[in-house]
Amino acid sequence: MLPSASTYASDIDGVILLIAVLTGFWFFLTAGVFFWLIFKFRAREGQKALYITGSEKKYTKPISWAHYAVLVCDVLVIVAAIRVWVDVKMTLPEADTTVRVIGQQWAWSFQHAGPDGQLDTPDDILTADELHVEVDKLHHYKLVSRDVLHNFSVPVFRLKQDAIPGREITGWFEPTMTGEFDIQCAEMCGIGHGIMAARIFIETAEEHQAWMAEQQQKKAALVAQAG
Repeated sequence: MLPSASTYASDIDGVILLIAVLTGFWFFLTAGVFFWLIFKFRAREGQKALYITGSEKKYTKPISWAHYAVLVCDVLVIVAAIRVWVDVKMTLPEADTTVRVIGQQWAWSFQHAGPDGQLDTPDDILTADELHVEVDKLHHYKLVSRDVLHNFSVPVFRLKQDAIPGREITGWFEPTMTGEFDIQCAEMCGIGHGIMAARIFIETAEEHQAWMAEQQQKKAALVAQAG
């Protein structure tokens, strides 16, 4: 019951809820019929049991009806899942900004666009285990792995994406609420997998600008010291 902090989180929750309702309905219906039949046809003194093969048409009809009903439920789930999949995984809306997400054993690092709004320029901001994003802005992420298979998971976004060595995978998210939340690795990636965690900070425009200014000041101070 985590908060929904992205534009598509509620859509993914809806698919999961649909699956839970449909499977829950059939589970309780099947369990109810099962125990009712046990009670109804329990052994009684003086009443001989019948041998039924189950191949007679009058017995197979109800089973076929149940099969058809389950197939209808399957179609509903597939249609709902494909609609969300196309929106989240197959569609790439235009970005307001882009971040690079780097997985390695056993930490996350992030490359944020600086004040110029472009990656791979001198004012980029590099952080370890902290991703800073702005609320109500659409972000592209460039996901890479430096070693083995990882999985970039942001539970409040309902976002999970494998990071595959040798590939850069582009995805998107648009935060809808401010706060500090977990980032996880959701793929077994070695002995330190359990400690591979980070935090995402979703900030207002003013907070994000202040954070970027602070990072630029720290960078300038380091350059001055090195010079």
